[in-house]
Amino acid sequence: QPFRAMVFGERADEMIARSISVIKLSLGEPDFGAPPAVRDAMREQYDGRALPYTAALGLPELRRAIADFYHERHHVDIDPRRIVTPAGGSAALLLATALTVDPGDEVIVADPSYPCNRELIRSFEGVVVDVPTSAATRFHLNAELVDRAWSERTKAVMVTSPSNPTGTTIDFDVLKGVCDLARFRGAWRIIDETYLDLADREPDGSEVRSALLADPDAIICNSFSKFFGMTGWRLGWAVVPEYTIEAVDDLATNYYLCAHTPTQHAALACFTPESLAVCEERRQELLARRLERIGLPLEVVPNGAFYAYFSVAGTGLDAWTFCERALEEAHVALTPGRDFGPATADTHVRLSYAASREALTEGLSRLGKVRRLAAMILR
Repeated sequence: QPFRAMVFGERADEMIARSISVIKLSLGEPDFGAPPAVRDAMREQYDGRALPYTAALGLPELRRAIADFYHERHHVDIDPRRIVTPAGGSAALLLATALTVDPGDEVIVADPSYPCNRELIRSFEGVVVDVPTSAATRFHLNAELVDRAWSERTKAVMVTSPSNPTGTTIDFDVLKGVCDLARFRGAWRIIDETYLDLADREPDGSEVRSALLADPDAIICNSFSKFFGMTGWRLGWAVVPEYTIEAVDDLATNYYLCAHTPTQHAALACFTPESLAVCEERRQELLARRLERIGLPLEVVPNGAFYAYFSVAGTGLDAWTFCERALEEAHVALTPGRDFGPATADTHVRLSYAASREALTEGLSRLGKVRRLAAMILR
């Protein structure tokens, strides 16, 4: 299926090419870019030196740096051998799906959730089991919902936290309950933590905990795109169980041979104190954008990813029509709920506040000036 966030983004680009001023609040692309030290490190790679393939699992120094990052930030000790650095978080999810899903296997996912995960499952002839969630569970799975959806063909449970599209994190004890149930019944646990390091602090001031603290053998997928602002650099990572390393190596070699060599070397600069301080400042800026600019009627306030998922039922428009009207009349690109699962396909819309403060303020102002859209935005 098409990824409609990209479809609306492409329509917006076409309008921009016609000199129409469009505010793009449709894509999860931070406006900051990579930290300065990372940009400098990339420039150094293009001094004429040879840029050979790395190992399929990734540059050893980078895998060690990621392991150290987990130790220092999340208090998890990981053998660097368990880390693979593929060409983006999407490639990490591809590896996880290829490793675990055979034809006819059922994979339980939350509805709403990241749409590409469903297409990856279907690519390997797996069966997507969409489990409707609601504001009552912060739009996340819990053990009770997973238990109801379980069958003898259940092979894996996929969790994304913080969530795309809702921006919410799953409670750690709830996540542990889901993982414990799946592990006890012999199913894989695939946890997408792409937005983990952007999440709000816990009430006691500590970092939101990685799923590895609840389930050391879960498959963890992550990316340099969001916290480190490296969307177009196409580099991610995965943490896999030790007994799967050889299989993952074989898959990585056959699918893409290795990730982009210069990007892997430049990414080492992500983990310097200077770059981490820059990324933390940006996390605080995204928090300020949400608190100061997002005035939407949200059922659940986001506390992780830079998304707001809001109902448009009160406008009398379905989500697709709402997004079309927003683009055509207000020149604001949003993403309809149809991307994220059937449960909220026609009632909800995703807004990304990864855009600049100025763009976000202008976009919301434009929406508020359009009759019928304003009824919901400004109520």
